[in-house]
Amino acid sequence: MKNLLHKYRHAWVLCYAFIYIPWFVYLEKTVTSNYHIMHVGLDDYIPFNEYFIIPYMLWFAYVAGAVLYLFFTNVKDYYKLCTMLFTGMTISLLVCTIFPNGTDFRPVINPDKNICSAIVAWLYSTDTCTNVFPSIHVYNSVCVHIAVSHSERLKKYRSVQISSFVLMVSICLATVFLKQHSAFDGLGAVMMAYVMFQFIYTDGYVTSRKKVTQKAIS
Repeated sequence: MKNLLHKYRHAWVLCYAFIYIPWFVYLEKTVTSNYHIMHVGLDDYIPFNEYFIIPYMLWFAYVAGAVLYLFFTNVKDYYKLCTMLFTGMTISLLVCTIFPNGTDFRPVINPDKNICSAIVAWLYSTDTCTNVFPSIHVYNSVCVHIAVSHSERLKKYRSVQISSFVLMVSICLATVFLKQHSAFDGLGAVMMAYVMFQFIYTDGYVTSRKKVTQKAIS
């Protein structure tokens, strides 16, 4: 048992759930009125499509699967992914706390139309239309694909890379086709992911420091 705990000691990072979940639930219960409506003109041209609930729900397996895979195969990549995920999720909660936001364009759903419509109706009843900017669904999906594309093991499998990209794009599109988010929410999430990527995955800052050091020595 001692060896097992030592081998998987990096599991401590997952304790972030005890911060995120209560905070998110608190916002869901308190941000119910007097919030800023997130809306751009593009939202009016995007039709509702209940079939996008499939990739939207696959998001849970996509994110959890990537975290667990790296947890058991590459601790360094696991830490990078968790750092990117949890930092962005915290920023999102801070934004929603300081700047309460939501949407107002959910359509009326007929749950008897088909199974996808029934799931969307259930989603609408359990998930409020608030705390949407930036979109966690979009942000986490982009983070996971970045982790997949930078994994030395997974780089060998082109089918995995392509599947990950397709699923990431599908999840991002699902947020707007299900009217869960404004296109602006997704844009904000992509921009946040880009900034976080620069700090976590690029070596630009390290290279710059090396050049300064080498110049000082010479």
